[in-house]
Amino acid sequence: MDSYERATRNTVEIVTDDELRSLLSQPAKKVYAGYEPSGEIHLGHLVTVNKLVDLQAAGFDVVVLLADLHAFLNRKGTMEQVRELADYNRRCFEGLGLKNVTYILGSDLQLSREYDLLVLQLSQQVTLNRAMRSMDEVGRQMDHPTVSQMIYPLMQAADIAMLNVDAAVGGIDQRKIHMLAREHLINFGYPAPVCIHTPILNGLDGKKMSSSQGNFISVADSEDEIQKKCQKAFCPPEIAENPVLQIFQHHIFPRLPHVTVRRAEKFGGDRSFARYGEIEQAYGNKEIHPLDLKKTCADCLIEILGPVRDYIR
Repeated sequence: MDSYERATRNTVEIVTDDELRSLLSQPAKKVYAGYEPSGEIHLGHLVTVNKLVDLQAAGFDVVVLLADLHAFLNRKGTMEQVRELADYNRRCFEGLGLKNVTYILGSDLQLSREYDLLVLQLSQQVTLNRAMRSMDEVGRQMDHPTVSQMIYPLMQAADIAMLNVDAAVGGIDQRKIHMLAREHLINFGYPAPVCIHTPILNGLDGKKMSSSQGNFISVADSEDEIQKKCQKAFCPPEIAENPVLQIFQHHIFPRLPHVTVRRAEKFGGDRSFARYGEIEQAYGNKEIHPLDLKKTCADCLIEILGPVRDYIR
């Protein structure tokens, strides 16, 4: 797998593809992703974590922003609460493979004179309507948005500038904020970042993944919890929007060299797959039963997440 294929696999959009190809040819390049400190690091976070691991392998220096101030502005808790979570999240990310990267606490970056001045300059150019629209997908309680949430996208643009990164990684829900940064940072002498967007995966019930619904697998879940959650997971005969297949595509095959579905001989015996497309095709052809797919999914996740649980204890 060449560096371009590794950088782009399991993404839904690159802005722009030509800029990324040019960046990959540079000897020094830096990429970042920001995470609001959260009590549970789960498979939703792991999509972008996997992409950062890919980009590190493709030659990028990786920066992880533990965005405590962003979480505070987005009504995720007090500053004391989100700072306490930031260190826990860092250990989760390290356990997931993000080692030899630079971790930065948001409040260590975002309270400087230079940073604050850039945010104020951006506030003169970005309309209130544009700021609100950019927060539609990532903001909390946006039926009654606060002024703090309008500052959020301006700060995210300023993060890109102050971190001096060449590229930004985020879920496709970050697209509007990233486009705001690309449009406005150039007005202040900063380059427009390459933006690498990953998909938003379904929860285990086939609906939007949500901490309030508990329809996710956390990196801290026990083996028994993972098995029970996978057993109950929605796994329709269709390929599209199947959360179990999404786990194989975005979490299992990027981390394991092959996957073996273990079955009794009377059900066809064991069958191994080296690529995601192979298991998707077999499932679509009804060569694998949903229960076997879910059991294999649980076994693979236990193998992948086991070292993380040991690391964060």
